[in-house]
Amino acid sequence: MQTQVLKKFWLLCLLITFSSVASANLTIEITRGSDQALPIGVVPFAGSDGLPEDVAQIVQDDLERSGYFAPLERSAMFEQPSQSDDVQFGTWRSLDVRYLVVGRAAQTDGGFELQFELMDISGQRRMIGETVTVRGNDLRGAAHYISDQIFEEITDIRGAFSTKIAYVTAQGIGDNMQFGLYVADADGRRSEQVLTSDEPIMSPAWSPDGTKLAYVSFETERPAIYIQDVATGQRVQATSFDGINGAPAWSPDGRRIAMSLSKDGQPEIYIMDVANRSVERITNNNSIDTEPAWAPDGRSLLFTSDRSGGPQLYQYTLGGGEAQRLTFTGNYNARGRYSPDGEQIFLIHRSSRGYQVARQDLSGDRLVVLSESTRDESPSVAPNGTMVIFATQQGNSGVLSAVSADGRSSFRLPSAQGDVRDPAWSPFLN
Repeated sequence: MQTQVLKKFWLLCLLITFSSVASANLTIEITRGSDQALPIGVVPFAGSDGLPEDVAQIVQDDLERSGYFAPLERSAMFEQPSQSDDVQFGTWRSLDVRYLVVGRAAQTDGGFELQFELMDISGQRRMIGETVTVRGNDLRGAAHYISDQIFEEITDIRGAFSTKIAYVTAQGIGDNMQFGLYVADADGRRSEQVLTSDEPIMSPAWSPDGTKLAYVSFETERPAIYIQDVATGQRVQATSFDGINGAPAWSPDGRRIAMSLSKDGQPEIYIMDVANRSVERITNNNSIDTEPAWAPDGRSLLFTSDRSGGPQLYQYTLGGGEAQRLTFTGNYNARGRYSPDGEQIFLIHRSSRGYQVARQDLSGDRLVVLSESTRDESPSVAPNGTMVIFATQQGNSGVLSAVSADGRSSFRLPSAQGDVRDPAWSPFLN
C-alpha cells in the first residue's frame, strides 16, 4: 500500500512539472548578453569547406555562451587570415576586436588535423597556438578543446566546454508517459540516451570522476537509487528502502553518496558508503530534510529543510553539532548547490516573480537573483563556477537554460525531444 501511495505522489509531482511532448530546439538561443563581454573574432578555419562540422563556429558559440566574450559577426570581417603571419593588426583594431582566433583544418588518414592560434590584437602578439589531432569525426570534441584553451589563456579560468551534462526527459500523458536519461555535450549537442523507462527517472548526479551517474528510478515499483556506468551502461541498485529513496549526491572523493531516506519516518539526510552500502543517518528532526549537496572539501553538507516552517537551506558540518540555517531572504529557498570554491551557493529562490535561480555568498546573507525566467528548478553549477544550468518552462514545455554566475548573460540549450527536468553538469573529465 505504501509503495502505491509513494508512486502516485511522485507521478502527481511529475504531471505537475512535465507537460505533453515538446520538440527539441535546434539552436542555442542567447536570451541575455553581457555588456562587459570581451570583443573577439573567430575566423573561419581555412580548409574547413566540406567538413562535417564548422569548427570555428563551434568555438565562437562556446565563447559567446560563456558570457565572457562578444564575437564579431563573420559578415563584418574584412579579411580571413588562417595563420598569425597573415594577421593585419590595424584592420582588426578598426573593428574593435581585442582577441583573434585563426586556424586551418586538414583531413588525414582516419581523422583530421586542426591548427589554431590566438592573437592579442592590442598587444600585437601571438598568445598561444597548437595542432590538434582528431580521431574519426570528433570535430565537435576538438572544437570544445580549442575553446577551453582559448578561454583559460584569456581569463585564467579553466574552460568547461569539454564537459558533459545529464538530464531527464518525459513524453506522453498520464499512464502513457515514457522517461529518458540523456547525456550530452555541455552545449546540449550530441545527446545520447543512456536509459529509457516507463517509470519515472529523477535526480541524476555525476560521480566526481565523471564515469558514473546515480539517479532515482521507479522501475521496481518503489523509488530506488541506481548507479550506472555511463560508458558501458552497466548499473547496480544501491538502495531500495521502504519509503522515499531520493536526491543522491556524490561526495568529492567518490566514496560516499548523500541522499534523502524516509525509512525511519520523516525524510532525513543519510550518507551511504558506496563500497559496502551501509548508511549513516545525519539529520534527526521532525521535518522534511532533502536535496543534499557536498561542500567541495567534503566536510559539510548543504540541504533543504522545512524545519523553520518553509523550505530553507541549512549547512551541517560532518562530525557533530547543529545544522546552521543559511538562507533568510523570503519564505522559499531550496535545491542549494555549492560553487566549486565553496564560497557561494546557488539555489532556487521564490521571489514576487516566481521561482528563480539565485546566488548567495557564504560570507554574508545577501541573495542575488540571476535568472529572468519564473519557473526554474534544479540548478547545477559548471565545474569552473562560471555558469549555472537549470530547467525552466517555455510555454508548456520544460527546457534547458543556463545563466552566468554573475547573472549578466543567459541562454537556452537544445535537448532531446520531450519535457526536460533535472539537469546535472559533469565534473571536468580529464
